[in-house]
Amino acid sequence: MKFLRKARDLGLGVVYIQHPDEYDSAHWPYVDQALLVDYADTERVLPVVRSLSRTFPFQMVISPWELGLLPAAKIDQALGLGGNSLDTVEMLLDKSRMRRHLNASGISPVAAEVGRTEQDLREFARANGLPIVVKPIDEAGSIGIFMVREESDITSVVERFHALGKQIDKKDLAGDLDRFLMEEYLDGPEISVETLSFDGRHVLVGVTDKVCVDSGFVETGHSQPSRHPGPLLREVEELVMKFLDAVGLRHGPAHTEIKLTSRGPVIIESHNRVGGDRIHELTEIAYGVDLDRYALGSRFGLIEPLQRSPRPVAGAAIRFFTPPPGRVTEVTGAEAIADDPALFDLVISVEPGDEVRPLTWSEDRVGHVIARGATADEAIANAERLLAAVRIHTEPIT
Repeated sequence: MKFLRKARDLGLGVVYIQHPDEYDSAHWPYVDQALLVDYADTERVLPVVRSLSRTFPFQMVISPWELGLLPAAKIDQALGLGGNSLDTVEMLLDKSRMRRHLNASGISPVAAEVGRTEQDLREFARANGLPIVVKPIDEAGSIGIFMVREESDITSVVERFHALGKQIDKKDLAGDLDRFLMEEYLDGPEISVETLSFDGRHVLVGVTDKVCVDSGFVETGHSQPSRHPGPLLREVEELVMKFLDAVGLRHGPAHTEIKLTSRGPVIIESHNRVGGDRIHELTEIAYGVDLDRYALGSRFGLIEPLQRSPRPVAGAAIRFFTPPPGRVTEVTGAEAIADDPALFDLVISVEPGDEVRPLTWSEDRVGHVIARGATADEAIANAERLLAAVRIHTEPIT
């Protein structure tokens, strides 16, 4: 809804392609035409879009959501709208293809192969050593990422990976989980780099520091601006600019994940969209830049392109609720922090009687606190204080 409102506020006409059960009367004030269809079914969508475009000509197609990026690129190509190429979008979505491209280019090389079986994983481990990481080729949100620390982990990791296809709603998956990407483990803290591209010219908008669970994959917090040293961040910027050129990104936002390893910054993956986990809102607080509005309006000349990286104007942090798994019995403390001046946003997505699942991917988190401060340190302290003030009580499910 926020994305649609911003499009309307910019004076844009909107054709909204959405699943029927995700559309209701609340969308009507912001939508000129609605195509209610499974947008992943592009063979069905493209003929309808071509027909509609003859009477309602499109100038740009965009998705802020991971699973809409490929359909959007296919529509763009079919109508010749001049957005990011289908080849670029497919490469960013296919982590194995992206890794092969980077390795061949000598940019941020990482040992990686595609596997299907336990034997594949054993052979990769023998060739590259342990630990290694197993993850889906084309998913996001920390779905199905596993660490193989010991040889004894191999069997269970392969079984757990293939079982995910039965545990997660197919609407939340980009593809079948029949293959996995095997990569060498990258040590060090993780960050993400938020950028905007204007006809092939890239501008770093902000760098996001991350907090992850012990496994290192599910994120429990983010903050901006980054607290890492300036020389290291300049090295990160140089790597990301080189990467965006290498994959051919020309327009709009990108969210690129980096590990700050003992051998220097290394690309993990990237997406031609704004970062999830409300990172775009942290960016607006910390840098005064609304990434959504640039993504929507800059190609129409409605917003002047950024010429250089913005300077931070404040600190912003988000921390996620991750209570023990079980049945929620009580939620306390939310009213007490509602008027706290540091609080920007509070979301609690469970209530008594709901189930909290074990923390295996981003959707298992049950809400968040976003806080602001004069600096990143102050925003982090505020977020952690506010998070601790709210208690989500659970009891084991028998």
